Amino acid sequence: MSKVNRRDLIKTLSLSLGAGLTLPNSVFSETELTAETEKFFKSDLQLDKPITAITLGAGSRGNVYGNYALSYPKNLDIVGVAEPIKVRNERYTKKHNIPETNRFDTWERVFERPKFADAIIISTPDNLHYAPCMKALEMGYDILLEKPISPSEKECRDILQLAKKTGRIVAVCHVLRYAPYFIKLREIIQSGVLGKVVSIQHLEPIYHIHMSHSYVRGNWHNSKETTPIILAKSCHDLDILRWMLGKPCKSIQAFGDLSWFKKENAPAGSTARCTDGCKVEKSCPYSAQEIYYRNRTWTYVFDLPENKDEQGDYILNQLKTTNYGRCVYQMDNDQPDHYTTNILFDDNVTASFSMEAFTSYDGRRTRVMGSLGDVVGDMTSMTHTDYLTGKKTEWKEETDGHGGGDWRLVNDWLLAISKKDPSLLTSTIDQSIESHIMGFMAEKSRKTKRVMDVKM
Repeated sequence: MSKVNRRDLIKTLSLSLGAGLTLPNSVFSETELTAETEKFFKSDLQLDKPITAITLGAGSRGNVYGNYALSYPKNLDIVGVAEPIKVRNERYTKKHNIPETNRFDTWERVFERPKFADAIIISTPDNLHYAPCMKALEMGYDILLEKPISPSEKECRDILQLAKKTGRIVAVCHVLRYAPYFIKLREIIQSGVLGKVVSIQHLEPIYHIHMSHSYVRGNWHNSKETTPIILAKSCHDLDILRWMLGKPCKSIQAFGDLSWFKKENAPAGSTARCTDGCKVEKSCPYSAQEIYYRNRTWTYVFDLPENKDEQGDYILNQLKTTNYGRCVYQMDNDQPDHYTTNILFDDNVTASFSMEAFTSYDGRRTRVMGSLGDVVGDMTSMTHTDYLTGKKTEWKEETDGHGGGDWRLVNDWLLAISKKDPSLLTSTIDQSIESHIMGFMAEKSRKTKRVMDVKM
């Protein structure tokens, strides 16, 4: 675990983002984020009264989950917020009509009050999941916990143990389990139409700009201060493989390193910042000026002024003062830009999973090979081929970056709380923790060059 001062970490990471998020390349306002999610999901849940919740961390993920309440106020009522960045706190408070007495600058202050809501939404940075989650459990809150559960295996197990002891519901945000695409793919695998499933190939193409944005310049650029990329970005993928197969992982082996985003690869004429007169800035695919200022993409990380005429100057100032304006070859980053795992599941089913930074596209790709048929899919469509008849069956669905799973997760979480029945969720902490253990073992394997057993 990093020895970074937690207060400094709050200021640096600002209770802001959830690591696995892929947003479309446009500037989303909070209202547009709601509209984007609504496009892929309509709730038929009708509760007798809304579940009340407090959001810890009013950044991107806190807004994605909180925005459910704007469309379905009879199901979810956000009654409190903890967020140290003033403008985020103010905007979240205004949007959800939160009383002034329920606004806090840090998560600790929430728990200085007696319990005043049904649940807690934890969308703080990775290293700030454990303490608020443990405190929330102690005080009797149900919890929606952004993944990863924690960057520490011990802390993950501690949370699991306390959740079992208190009987509270802890839903881990493995949102791909709630995406119709992966639900359908799991249904095919479990139905037997593929015969014996022999092996799986799974690819997560990060998209080259997303890699530079989140894992070179962004909040997760340093694994020691946050979380190894296999957990920060890809615990979704380890989890979805385990969930679709329905078989425990026996062992795992991993390879990968940081190959490209290093000082020795900096082109001649480059400067410490893209705004410092870099001679190759206009020919660099990772130009901060091109990405954030000229194209105005990936700007969801900035608290943009509401007046659009002021946004350009604001972005330029951010590029001159924050990591988002630094040269990608001159950062203090250490996250691997390619990562391959070989996984052995029970019944000798093998899986290969690759996380790749250098792609021109995103969206997971999966191939499942069985004795009677196979399936090939890319999160928007899949094709099942029957070996006996040669018949091909295709399935398609328009989707967002998480396959439409974000609000489906919130919906099921609220239902589980209202019924006091965690079995209504597919991503409770006891169901989700194995993929985290797989991730910890993968990272040990990568560093020690050994095959690691996975034991629960």
